[in-house]
Amino acid sequence: MVTENGICSWYGVNLAGALTASGEKFDPNAMTAAHKTLPFGTRVKVNCNGRSVTVRINDRGPFHAGRILDVSQGAARHLGIINAGLCQCSVHGA
Repeated sequence: MVTENGICSWYGVNLAGALTASGEKFDPNAMTAAHKTLPFGTRVKVNCNGRSVTVRINDRGPFHAGRILDVSQGAARHLGIINAGLCQCSVHGA
C-alpha cells in the first residue's frame, strides 16, 4: 500500500453496536477505522501529531470531502484527537 496523507477524523460515540459496512458490530473502543477503498481486514498504521496507532479497516467512509480516514473513538484517544476531532495524518500499510 502506498502511503496516504490527509485529514483523519474520528467517529463512534452514538454508533456502538450498529453494523459496519463489513457486517460486524461497531465497537467504539476497538482499534478500527473506515476507509473508502481498502479491503476489510487491512491493517494500517496511522501517524498523527507525533503519535501512532495500528487500526483494522472494517467500515466505509469518511464521507466528508478531504478526509482520508475515520478512526474509532478508541484509536482517536491513542492519537490524542478526541477534543480536536481532526488531524493531519499519514496512513501506511502495517
